[in-house]
Amino acid sequence: MTLRGRLTAAFLVVVLGPVLLGALFVASTVAAVDRSRSTERLAVAASAVRTSVDALCQQLRATADAVALTADPAAAAAQLVGRGLAAAVLITDVAGQVSYVSPGAPSAPWQECAGSTEGTNGGVTEGSGGAVRALAAQVDLHNRAGARLGTVTAAQLVDPAFVARLAAVTGVAVTLLDSGASAARVTHTTESRDVRDAVLAAAVAVRGEQVTETNEGRYVRRLGPSDAQPLPLVLSVPSERPPGLNATLVGVVVLAGLLAVLTAWRLARVTTRPLAELAGAVDRVAQGDLTTRVPVRSRDELGRLAAAFNRMTRETGSYVAALTSNRDQLRGHLAVLGDTLASTHDQQRILRVILRSAIGATGARAGAVLLVETGGVLVAQCTEGLDGRWPHDEVDGAQTLRVPVGVGIVGAVAATGEPQRGRVEPTEAPTGEPRCRTYVAVPFAAPGGGATATPGAPSGSADEAGAAAALGVLALYDRLGADEFDDDDLATLRTFAGHAAVAVDNVRVHEEAQRLSLTDPLTGLWNYRYLRESIRREVERASRFGRMLSVLALDLDRFKDVNDTYGHAAGDTVLAEFARRVRGEIREVDLAFRQGGEEFVLLLPETDARGAAIVAERLGAAVRDTPIAVEAYAGPVLVTVSVGIAVFPDHGSTGREVLEAADDALYAAKAAGRDTYRVAEVRSDLPTREIPVLAGAVSPPDGLPRAGQPVQAVREPGGPARSDPAVGVPESLAGPAHARPDSADDTPDSAPGGARAGPDVARPGSGGGASSGPHPPRQSRGR
Repeated sequence: MTLRGRLTAAFLVVVLGPVLLGALFVASTVAAVDRSRSTERLAVAASAVRTSVDALCQQLRATADAVALTADPAAAAAQLVGRGLAAAVLITDVAGQVSYVSPGAPSAPWQECAGSTEGTNGGVTEGSGGAVRALAAQVDLHNRAGARLGTVTAAQLVDPAFVARLAAVTGVAVTLLDSGASAARVTHTTESRDVRDAVLAAAVAVRGEQVTETNEGRYVRRLGPSDAQPLPLVLSVPSERPPGLNATLVGVVVLAGLLAVLTAWRLARVTTRPLAELAGAVDRVAQGDLTTRVPVRSRDELGRLAAAFNRMTRETGSYVAALTSNRDQLRGHLAVLGDTLASTHDQQRILRVILRSAIGATGARAGAVLLVETGGVLVAQCTEGLDGRWPHDEVDGAQTLRVPVGVGIVGAVAATGEPQRGRVEPTEAPTGEPRCRTYVAVPFAAPGGGATATPGAPSGSADEAGAAAALGVLALYDRLGADEFDDDDLATLRTFAGHAAVAVDNVRVHEEAQRLSLTDPLTGLWNYRYLRESIRREVERASRFGRMLSVLALDLDRFKDVNDTYGHAAGDTVLAEFARRVRGEIREVDLAFRQGGEEFVLLLPETDARGAAIVAERLGAAVRDTPIAVEAYAGPVLVTVSVGIAVFPDHGSTGREVLEAADDALYAAKAAGRDTYRVAEVRSDLPTREIPVLAGAVSPPDGLPRAGQPVQAVREPGGPARSDPAVGVPESLAGPAHARPDSADDTPDSAPGGARAGPDVARPGSGGGASSGPHPPRQSRGR
């Protein structure tokens, strides 16, 4: 016999023998376990039935005793039956005559808990067998002298509901047999009709309380009658054996035989002497000897496999040599790379270039760059190769890699400022960090000891101080071609971390300088340079989308008197507090600027003149109602503000024109007595365009452009329709009394530049208002 035949025969014997034995064992074991479990279930059910019937008998005896001990047995019997302790109570005298029976008592026969039966058809009768109608307990009735007066019998109805309750308690099917001569007749049962006859036949054939099995796969057990359980019952449960088990096992054996024949044939074909040579060569390559070659002895599959193996080892050796050369070249050009990265202000691009260069130089599989942010938390800025390295409950870790300083590997590196490298066991993987076998992590700090460290980081301990000085951590995971990162990799990573620190520090210095060039250092508001850029951008956006843009020019009234009276330091305090109150009265989308001196400008996107008037009223109230406290003086400083309002595109087609219109309106407010606001006059020379208006809309009498629902129109007798500004206007929005003109001298005609009057004319109502919607309380940042 050939080697192939011997291997095939041996494989079939080794495989098919255990398969056949296993199939037989599974079939017999399943049958035995199924019968054992079913027998156990029936035994537990029988015990539960005995317990339930015994408990019912004890309850009936207690009921009969209670009736026998009372002076008025009939009344007591009625009361106990009404409480549900028994279905009926029968009282007889010494002669056996019925003296009392409960109305609606069950018909005969009654099965005595002790084993006898009784009837209730007008008196005591001898039971002659048949279907049991009730279960009864009987006690003697005595007088006070102890003389026997008769008997008291308490009964409970035995009906389909009673049998169903037993089935529910036991969890098996229950059948109550006829107690007469024919034991094969069913009184009540919970069995289904298709198995009822088979269960009854099996119950007749069984002796005692043994367990038998029907052809339909149900296990049956007889129970009673006995002293503890006087009812003739049959219990049954379905078999838990899977249907068609034997056919399945035969199919599995046949399929296993076919697979064994095919597998044996395949193994015998490919098993030849070159296998040992190939295995030895693989072992030598695994130990690092890439010069190993396998002799090609034939042109069949094994010969091609040997040739492919030789080609793989040659290419792998060339690849390793190229990697070594590239790593040396990367180390030699790190200085040039650092200069290039330091000149770039795109932080994400810088960090990604550094990370990819570090991975290529060290041969790591994955890595991440984390920076310390506010709160002392390391947050990943860029990652490479971390997909599939997160625990199952942290599948989104690549987007939410956040490690507190001092926690885990990278957290400890950031806290102590010392680099770390080593191996991590699978059971010791830090929570919140990617899974790895080896790692190396190096911190990087700002040049000069962390002068530009992230503000807001916690302080107060040595570790926290180190974290405040650290900008972040550069971490690499799982080096290719070696078990762990070595000292050379650590030195390389230190160099990359130094360049990363310089680049990040340069970016942050550039961003801070850019921020300072656009903000006012005293108030923290945007400066005039950013105002010109912002108003151009907002006007373009409003023109593109057909929206309104309100511009408010603000000026503190008689601010020169504040400087002359209290000094310039107090004036700076007033300006800073005024800016703080302005920020508290506008939305987050609104922009506030300090134009110069005591002059300020607000840009309110998507806000019409009425909404701007609401903001102006609130700003005036916020400044007027609460004087500004100055620490260097005993009393607070009282200031007010004048506001000029202009709206794009009604008061100008460019940002400069709208700003000039708001400035003209501001001068009109100053001329009107200060501490008020004015809306600029709509220019007639501006280009106009048709805007769709809701049917039935009426222009308001004040002529102010507004957004929102139209004002209710009121028609006077003999005159045209007009809009009623008083409809839906709450008194709380009626405006301050001191800002309301009291005479004809305060009308808009007296204001220079033709600007409209402020509080009385532009007071908001339910028909108009800021297009941003309802106005939240002052402490919020909305309208």
